[in-house]
Amino acid sequence: MTDNQRLSPGDPAPDFTLPDADGNEVSLADYRGRKVVVYFYPAASTPGCTKQACDFRDSLGELNSAGLEVIGISPDKPAKLAKFRDAEKLNFPLLSDPDRAVLTAWGAFGEKTMYGKTVTGVIRSTFLVDAEGKIEVAQYNVRATGHVAKLRRDLSV
Repeated sequence: MTDNQRLSPGDPAPDFTLPDADGNEVSLADYRGRKVVVYFYPAASTPGCTKQACDFRDSLGELNSAGLEVIGISPDKPAKLAKFRDAEKLNFPLLSDPDRAVLTAWGAFGEKTMYGKTVTGVIRSTFLVDAEGKIEVAQYNVRATGHVAKLRRDLSV
């Protein structure tokens, strides 16, 4: 398997329409005119993904005040996302991409190194999409812990 094409600042953000935790369709186009943080994570309710989601939850007020929305995307089915959202009191949309088409289009699915082995899976990634739908920030292989604080520092939020 070859590396997926990675997105860079200035690239158009690949559009998507995916179901949220309640089965409602959410599109990137719904956010035109606003900046949105789109982050990809491997699996709901796992320790790292829970930490990262809770960090976004706890920072959402400051992010929203800075004009930023947040969307999380994983391969989990909506029912699992709803359970995760409710258990952790998450206050932003979690979207389901079980066929990994959106993950792949954003370069967030492919080969990665985990515990010294090369595996195929979700590459924990975060993007800032500007109001016109272009990638402003593209970060691949981010750490679950401390990532949101670093993102806030990078964006001066």
